Amino acid sequence: MNEIQISISHELLPEQIGLVSAQGYINNDGGQAVADAVRTLMGQGSRRILVDLKGTTIINSIGVSILLEIMETLMKEEGRLAFANLTPTIEKTFEIMGLNQFASIHRSRDEALNSLLGR
Repeated sequence: MNEIQISISHELLPEQIGLVSAQGYINNDGGQAVADAVRTLMGQGSRRILVDLKGTTIINSIGVSILLEIMETLMKEEGRLAFANLTPTIEKTFEIMGLNQFASIHRSRDEALNSLLGR
């Protein structure tokens, strides 16, 4: 089977905002890569995380469950999670699964950053 691989990058932005950029298929491996990046950023002191899904078109149920675990971890630490650049299908999936009740969803990275900064 020709599976789309995941590409993840992460960085700590000014004001301790963690940015995770994901491209590809968020399945078990992809979801775990996102979770690892979030944990790394939290280890650097970030409690506000932006996950930019530009270039991600597929998230399976395991990937969604891993994202839920990330939300729970951040909520325990009184953190905040935002998503940006979701495809309409992924955005609808997040709405159906209720992820939008615990994380904010934004059309662009800048919009998400402004939200996390309280602007």
